[in-house]
Amino acid sequence: MAKRQHAPTPALNALIKADIAHTVHHFKAGTTNFGAQAAQELNLPETQVFKTLIVELSGKSTSGLAVACLPVANSLNLKAMAKALGASKATMADPHQAQLSTGYIPGGISPFGQKRRLPTVLDSRALDFERIYVSGGKRGLDIGLTPQDFLKVLDAKVADILA
Repeated sequence: MAKRQHAPTPALNALIKADIAHTVHHFKAGTTNFGAQAAQELNLPETQVFKTLIVELSGKSTSGLAVACLPVANSLNLKAMAKALGASKATMADPHQAQLSTGYIPGGISPFGQKRRLPTVLDSRALDFERIYVSGGKRGLDIGLTPQDFLKVLDAKVADILA
């Protein structure tokens, strides 16, 4: 089978620049439930494929946007997310605001290669796997890498953030 060529996304470029070993996985993207579809198309458990959500933090010590990465089958606990980053409250960011901040369209937001790096929290369940899969920066593209490399590249925190 011929290897499919792909145009580098900012996410892929960020991992290449950081010299992080990763795998690139293409799949046919639908119009909704991109993470669940990625898991199905790539024949992976939904617990190993992680979605990237953008939240807005507020509080006396912390405010602004942040990134939550969690298994696609789960929901985000906004209180736990706020606590992980020292904020008093977290709400889901407006999709347009998320796109402007990250440079990616919803359904293709990668934690890597965003316009500006946001504080990032990786759900602790990621540490159960040798490799996790996250968006590569566009719909139909996922990146596989170790949770340790994820944390290293993004200087991310680990916390229990599932609802």
